[in-house]
Amino acid sequence: MKIKKIVPFLFIFVSVFAFPQAKSLKKKTVKTSKPAAKKAAVSKSNPNLVVINQDVPLLIPQKSNGKFGYVNQKGKFIIPPEYHIALFFAEDCNLLSSKNEKVRKFGTKDYATVEKDFISYRINLSGKKVYQYKDDDLGRCKLEYKPQLYHAYTINKLYGIIEDSKFVNAADYRQYQIYPQYEYLFIMEGDDLKNPMIVASQNDMFGVIDINNKIVVPFEYSDIKRNFSWKLGKMFEVTKDGENYYYIDANNKSY
Repeated sequence: MKIKKIVPFLFIFVSVFAFPQAKSLKKKTVKTSKPAAKKAAVSKSNPNLVVINQDVPLLIPQKSNGKFGYVNQKGKFIIPPEYHIALFFAEDCNLLSSKNEKVRKFGTKDYATVEKDFISYRINLSGKKVYQYKDDDLGRCKLEYKPQLYHAYTINKLYGIIEDSKFVNAADYRQYQIYPQYEYLFIMEGDDLKNPMIVASQNDMFGVIDINNKIVVPFEYSDIKRNFSWKLGKMFEVTKDGENYYYIDANNKSY
């Protein structure tokens, strides 16, 4: 089994929330009815930005016919596929740190980086190109590094998980957070270091487990990319055929 090398992109995703309105009942009227189905919230500024799952981005990159565009949480293309590269709507620290004050606003999470014909742009949530990258505008990122609390540990070519601060004796099975039993494990980058998501491989298939060895995503994928998709969008980039990748959330819902 070959493990692909993945180049992570560090971006922070945008989330917008709206709340459904409640209907009032007429006076002196008693009715027995089934609970109303929960409707998706809709952004007032853009009705296409439907919120079904508040944990995932409003717009999600998706590939179609070899090009990338963006779908909403219902899977509808909102920004047509025309780009060679399409990243999530997220901060760009190079622009936020730019010496050019006029372009710093394009580094916020309201914009996404795309590439077409070898030219990189920032687009807004409507898909409009609002900025073309220039080397002179790029500043230096200042990112705080936070080390993982847990790490993978191997015994006889099987992977388990240890907590660095508590692990002393490899012969004591009680010191393992997850005793080695998997073909491969990789701890995803995330904001909650105490409860990370872990990409795991079992019987040559990939899934996701939590730090308590509970299955989050079933072992039904031929590959799951080891990138920043969980940290930035609470999503996993998966494939079943080894070629066509797409995003799923922690409920194994595909987009």
